[in-house]
Amino acid sequence: MNYILVPIIVVLMIMVVVSLVRGIAAFLSSTKEDLNRDPNAVGPTPNQVLQNKMMFNRIKYQAAAVLVCAILLAMTH
Repeated sequence: MNYILVPIIVVLMIMVVVSLVRGIAAFLSSTKEDLNRDPNAVGPTPNQVLQNKMMFNRIKYQAAAVLVCAILLAMTH
């Protein structure tokens, strides 16, 4: 079972990093967009929505990795 859970943890960690990098890229892009945005515009920009989505994905993947780690630790004891 360890041979299955360890690769799952690695994949989840990679997904966390990818979500983090995509979120940072959306943040950098949205700051440029915010500077050039009409001050009377209402609502979030598409980049801000993407940034929020990537942050939520990162949190989901981190929670899943912690859960898999807990299962792995529980199985070893």
